[in-house]
Amino acid sequence: MRHRAPRFRARNARAGARAKQKARRIYGLLEKQFRNYFDAAASEPGVTGLNLLRHLELRLDNVIYRLGLGTSRKQARQLVSHRHFEINGKTVNVPSYQLKVGDVLKVKGSDGVIDVVLEASRVRPVPSWLSFSADDKSGKILARPDRHEMETGVEEQLIVEFYSR
Repeated sequence: MRHRAPRFRARNARAGARAKQKARRIYGLLEKQFRNYFDAAASEPGVTGLNLLRHLELRLDNVIYRLGLGTSRKQARQLVSHRHFEINGKTVNVPSYQLKVGDVLKVKGSDGVIDVVLEASRVRPVPSWLSFSADDKSGKILARPDRHEMETGVEEQLIVEFYSR
């Protein structure tokens, strides 16, 4: 029985590494960025895995994707980089910008790009922690997201175990 322990440990490490890589690819992050989010989540009170997912969900590029203003996270990231959005009245072009509860996101003067994107991405419902007004093309962060409203394919417990070894 004792001789199986290293193989079992290696299998768990592989599962944790796979879970981490999957989350990194879903959110489009490099290793250093992801590790920084994990370190920030670990230093906060509460469940580390849930804190990590909240940090990832409250990135500006992800919120734009969740609001349906981008058909993918990559497209949302590009729209942010091209300065199509204002946060609380200020233009932001940093996709990793961390939004907070109460922040108001507004689409800057429409030049047709956002109209095309809006039409193409109406199929995804807006989560309950966000609100979106199509009339004035603005969204608001109503609350911090709960686990059931976040990305389902991410196994945060495996990620926490991977970084904790």
